[in-house]
Amino acid sequence: MIEAYIGLHEMGVAHSVEVHIEDELAGGIYGLALGRIFFGESMFSQRVDASKIALVALCRQLHQWGFILLDCQVPNPHLMRMGALEISRQAFDRHLEAACDPDHWGPDFNVAGRW
Repeated sequence: MIEAYIGLHEMGVAHSVEVHIEDELAGGIYGLALGRIFFGESMFSQRVDASKIALVALCRQLHQWGFILLDCQVPNPHLMRMGALEISRQAFDRHLEAACDPDHWGPDFNVAGRW
């Protein structure tokens, strides 16, 4: 898995948003950007609410880049409290068709700095 994600990162597809407190990794989220959809793979927290901060930062950045969907994969109370909505398979398929052109995977993610 590590090698696969390194390869996907080198292709400009796999990305992470990390929250650091001083020099400590406190939490984050990682996933894949294909077209204008971000597929969230996993979130983690070492400190209270760190993954929530990463998710909000990711959502704001994706909105700026014109993404139309962040796929949370499985609904859960945590994500629903943060504003996630469950959509039908048909709606999801329409989003995939509209936004996932494999010839244009991901925006220019070579953005320096911290969010």
